[in-house]
Amino acid sequence: MSDKVLLDYGSGGKASQRLIGELFLKNFDNPELRRMNDGAVLSLPGKIAVSTDTFTVDPIFFPGGDIGRLSVHGTVNDVAMMGAVPRYLTCGFLIEEGLPMELLTSVVESLGAAAREAGVWVVTGDTKVVPKGAADKLFINTTGIGEVIVDPAPAGDRATAGDAILISGTLGDHGLAILSTRQGLAFETPVLSDCASLNHAIEALLRGLPDVHVLRDPTRGGLATTLNEIAIASNVTCEIVEDLIPVRPEVRGGCSLLGLDPLYLANEGKFICIVPEAQAEAALTIMRADPLCTGATRIGTVMAPEKAGQTGRVVLKTGLGGKRLLGMLEGEQLPRIC
Repeated sequence: MSDKVLLDYGSGGKASQRLIGELFLKNFDNPELRRMNDGAVLSLPGKIAVSTDTFTVDPIFFPGGDIGRLSVHGTVNDVAMMGAVPRYLTCGFLIEEGLPMELLTSVVESLGAAAREAGVWVVTGDTKVVPKGAADKLFINTTGIGEVIVDPAPAGDRATAGDAILISGTLGDHGLAILSTRQGLAFETPVLSDCASLNHAIEALLRGLPDVHVLRDPTRGGLATTLNEIAIASNVTCEIVEDLIPVRPEVRGGCSLLGLDPLYLANEGKFICIVPEAQAEAALTIMRADPLCTGATRIGTVMAPEKAGQTGRVVLKTGLGGKRLLGMLEGEQLPRIC
């Protein structure tokens, strides 16, 4: 193959076949993909969960991850949050002509490794090469398919007054890692993205507890925006305690320097878990048993609306003893974050 991606690689001809065989099939190999059909025939019992996402992060490689790993983690996590065990991925690449083949190879190798770690197969996909300048380096789309293992499944409209609000670990790591790399900022303690697949931790939680009400990963818009989505869907108030919310000192310091709020920064390896009060400690025990969730902690409680007709909202109890409303993120705090 050439040392750069050529338009020929998207032609569907011999060059395309070489790219698929020598790069994609080599790194994504599994029995279904090896059949090289235009699609895949899959077998799953009962209900399935499906989620799709497109990844356009800048820079492509960042501390703690890259667009290849991110495209697996992001979609695997979305499927897992629906009460499902992710089994399969589809993968589409939109590649700018002239992209160094070494860079593409590194991304594909990383994507393949992340899929194996998550225990999912990449079963079908697509590659398009566009002329130089028609795209910015590389975009990846992944669709995830999983087997729903609980009924009722967790959902954003199932939060109930009295439920405990848990978070699996520290907040804001991914957003600040991307921003600091993009802007060439150096902190005394390096900030790494939390980019990770959470499906193994989620499966243990779902199999270990009788009823998980809500699971969500606070990606774009961060914790505050995601809790607002849940509060509105369930028509409840999510009350969280500032002093209980885990944020790394280096992230807090970086946010203070840059005028950012870690509650609105993107995360790619954390999840919100809302369970009945009686199950809160059991949930935390299960979560902390997973290496990715050792910092799991309770941050608040779901409350009934204070007034009749009041829409869902998020209230932060501050360290000074006051309360303030947390709205959804306005505008784009940081573009091309995932």
